[in-house]
Amino acid sequence: MQFLSDILRDQPLVALFICISLGYLLGKLKYKSFKLGGIAGTLIVSVVIGQLGIELNDTVRTVFFALFIYAVGFQGGPQFFRALNRRSLNQLLSAVLTCVLGLLTVLVAAWTFGLDRGLAAGLAAGGLTQSAIIGTAGDAIANLGLPADVTKQMQSNVAVGYAVTYIFGSLGPILLISWFLPMIKKWDIRSEAIKLAAKFSGGRPELEDGQFNGMRSIITRCYRVAPGSPLVNQSSAEFDRDLDPASVESVVRNGKQIEAGPDTTIHDGDLVVVTGTRESLEPLGTRLGAEAEPPAGLVEVEEKREVVLTNRALVGSTLGDVHQKLNGQSDYGIFFSGVRRGGKDLPTLQHVELHRGDEITLVGRPTDIDRAQKQLGYPIPAGAVTDFVFFGLGIAIGMLIGLIEVPLFGVSVSIGTGGGCLVSGLVFGWLRGVHPRFASLPTGASNFLRDFGLAAFVGAVGLGAGAQALTAIKQSGLSLLLLGVCVTLIPTILSFFLSYYLLRIRNPIELLAAIAGGRSANPAFAALMGKAGNATPVVPFTITYAVANVLLTLWGPIIVNLVTTNVS
Repeated sequence: MQFLSDILRDQPLVALFICISLGYLLGKLKYKSFKLGGIAGTLIVSVVIGQLGIELNDTVRTVFFALFIYAVGFQGGPQFFRALNRRSLNQLLSAVLTCVLGLLTVLVAAWTFGLDRGLAAGLAAGGLTQSAIIGTAGDAIANLGLPADVTKQMQSNVAVGYAVTYIFGSLGPILLISWFLPMIKKWDIRSEAIKLAAKFSGGRPELEDGQFNGMRSIITRCYRVAPGSPLVNQSSAEFDRDLDPASVESVVRNGKQIEAGPDTTIHDGDLVVVTGTRESLEPLGTRLGAEAEPPAGLVEVEEKREVVLTNRALVGSTLGDVHQKLNGQSDYGIFFSGVRRGGKDLPTLQHVELHRGDEITLVGRPTDIDRAQKQLGYPIPAGAVTDFVFFGLGIAIGMLIGLIEVPLFGVSVSIGTGGGCLVSGLVFGWLRGVHPRFASLPTGASNFLRDFGLAAFVGAVGLGAGAQALTAIKQSGLSLLLLGVCVTLIPTILSFFLSYYLLRIRNPIELLAAIAGGRSANPAFAALMGKAGNATPVVPFTITYAVANVLLTLWGPIIVNLVTTNVS
């Protein structure tokens, strides 16, 4: 045992990665619908292993946190700035309201019960489930110019407060949003989600994600044109318009395959290859002819391609409108099978509004997709790579912004490396959304930076906390836990009723999703999605979550500067 302890003390990076591994293993343990999660698990394991007296260079924490917070800002940037418009104003205000109520609750608790700056910030990080506060508050504490031992103790207390309050901070919103608040209002979440989906789809019965018009499951079938079919002598373009969303891909005549063009005419006895949704192909058996087996060797090449929307003329249009515009201009024969925004899948419903930078998945013949692509934007290469020119520049600019100090109430205040990289990430993420050819940071890469950066940072914080963490937990564990319950419940409940009555967000799904996003509560959102049974909560959650990630992260230095109590 002594041998292992000596190795971990001599090689602190080995200890860090062991903490991440064991922490995520602990985080996978599940009780009913609750999981601790990898971040909280890593913090707990690192605090335990930190009892061995392991010391990590502060630069390690700074670098990992910079990577994490930049990725958060980059992913939220497009949606954050896009949310600043009149159309989504009420949802935006709901997120701001939720965040401000959270800040006020933390400050009142800290002032009333005499919490030091570190415990107050940790209370916010865990009670509001915003792990980034650990970093921004730690930076702010380091910049106060206090004695080194006081600074270290309060930075450790941030981790303590987070560890004590995080579990209920995650569990509380799940209970409120998926059960308690709907029960009070007598809402059936599933029924409300069905009604909202029907509204988005133009009043049709609810169809699951990817199951309407040209966006449902797409199949290709062969039909033998029967004598007397009303479609005989129609052109391919006329056929497509008549049976939209279906498209003639090719015609086999006298054993020869002919690629269908706008002027290709359907003859009696032809074997017609048609692509469309299952629903659109159902009537062909009676209108065109019986379904037939394709001839041996028949090949119909189709492609699935993701295209970034940049055409300003189409920005603001709905999915259904864009599909109609494209097929109205020419015989494209393309289908939309999905849309992603900021790394999240949107519900593929007709009335979902498209924004600049949205990633639209097209299905169809390569030649048709090539023509449609020119109308939409540009393709995402299959092997998308990170633009390290802008990535390195973004991190450097963020660190420089963090050095800027502003006088506030006679004290020089800075947002630190974390706040600076958050601002930089927001701007570069927005740049990517407006000019998608620049600052590429693929979703997979940004997710890795976000998750690994936070895990490594939290592990480093826990290792540094060491024995000081156990002392603080013994002194204020129960009272801190109860305060965390208040910080979790009070802002959420108040924001729910204020958003409903004052901001007049009356749709149950949109309101519950907005509250979950404003709380930065991913577990609550997952529970809401499970109860809804479809993707209708995604859009309001995405808007409010982006705003909350920014505001809650900035609460760290604000709490540190407004709470004046230091550890003795």
